[in-house]
Amino acid sequence: MDGDLNFTAWAKRVVVNTLIDEYRKRKNYTSRINTKESDRELDSDAATLPNDAESGFGYDNLLKMVAQLPAISGKVFNLYVIDGFNHKEIGELLGMSEGTSKWHLSTARKLLREKIERIELAERKLVI
Repeated sequence: MDGDLNFTAWAKRVVVNTLIDEYRKRKNYTSRINTKESDRELDSDAATLPNDAESGFGYDNLLKMVAQLPAISGKVFNLYVIDGFNHKEIGELLGMSEGTSKWHLSTARKLLREKIERIELAERKLVI
């Protein structure tokens, strides 16, 4: 049960970080901020823009993506994110340096982020 909670928290964090990265990439191109004049306008915008990120992106899909990671990067990712080990402990368990553990974690996150972005792009193409 605790593993499910950790994975859910991790999954939300990955989605949030991906969205933040995307926002930061785009904010350089859009400097104009549209302001809403009333709460009614805010409510109408919220009602017309559903958030499909959580509903279309299930737990099983995330597990499949984690399983597709390279073996060592996947192990480091699971130990760090899901099991809560630090890089020193992971290095001792897997016989690698802390720096190598950090590199594998970074690689795993990058690969997962890319997979999520590809899924988002495919969903955008379906909508259009």
